[in-house]
Amino acid sequence: MVLAGASLGTFLGAELVYGGSAAWTQGSLDAQYQVTLGGVSFGKGAWRIQVSDDHFTASVNGTTTGVMRLFTTGRGASVSRGSVTRGALHASSYSSSIATDKKYDEVRMQLSSGSVKDYMAEPPTTPDPQRVPVKDVHRRNVVDPMTAAIMRVPGTGDTFVPQACNRKLSVFDGRMRYDLQLAYKRLDRVKSQRGYQGTVVVCSVTFAPIAGHVPSRPAIKYLVQLREAEMWLAPIAGTRLMVPYRISLPTPLGQGVLQATQFLTVPRSPRPTPTSARSQ
Repeated sequence: MVLAGASLGTFLGAELVYGGSAAWTQGSLDAQYQVTLGGVSFGKGAWRIQVSDDHFTASVNGTTTGVMRLFTTGRGASVSRGSVTRGALHASSYSSSIATDKKYDEVRMQLSSGSVKDYMAEPPTTPDPQRVPVKDVHRRNVVDPMTAAIMRVPGTGDTFVPQACNRKLSVFDGRMRYDLQLAYKRLDRVKSQRGYQGTVVVCSVTFAPIAGHVPSRPAIKYLVQLREAEMWLAPIAGTRLMVPYRISLPTPLGQGVLQATQFLTVPRSPRPTPTSARSQ
């Protein structure tokens, strides 16, 4: 899952929807994903998220699989940690590493109030006179790639609403600053091999590079012009958070798909406060 994205108790019954009156305010996710390209196995990954009343941890790891292993062997991992305020996530640290037969890439960031306070990227970005420079302003009012994928739905009612999609994500990944514009398309239904069965919100996704990129590169041009990418969002039980269940986009080599095969998510009971303890 990490490699594909480098540039990731079971619900009972048909589905579980939490509104503003739900007793649960915390939750967890244990998900497994498969990556295919043109229908051929490309990679697999695991994503684990823990959300408590005041902090969160999200970690992902992935590896190449199938025919891809004939050409290269690769592994990757990412971790994001931070605080939770009124159900919203605020990252304080992010790290990512990707290793293949030919190269190693590592990024580490420290964040505060949506701004990058310190970061390291190894090896350094290759110098290129055409590269749009990353300035201090590009590291403010941003989110890391991991936390960007955990989206809070505003309001107190149903989470399967257009507002789950309609947003712009301002992302800094340690090398590039870019925007992801999401827009509501439709509702759909999914059935995991293990775990969640129910409604998902389908969003369109468009990519807009801001800094750290070389505009003339074919991959950047392709992504900028792409209009067929979709992200399917499923809920983390006990929260108003939605995360990608499926991501799909056409590529010159065929349709690229990242999709959950396991999506286990459970609510967690809030820790009792002194006031609530006295009232019992």
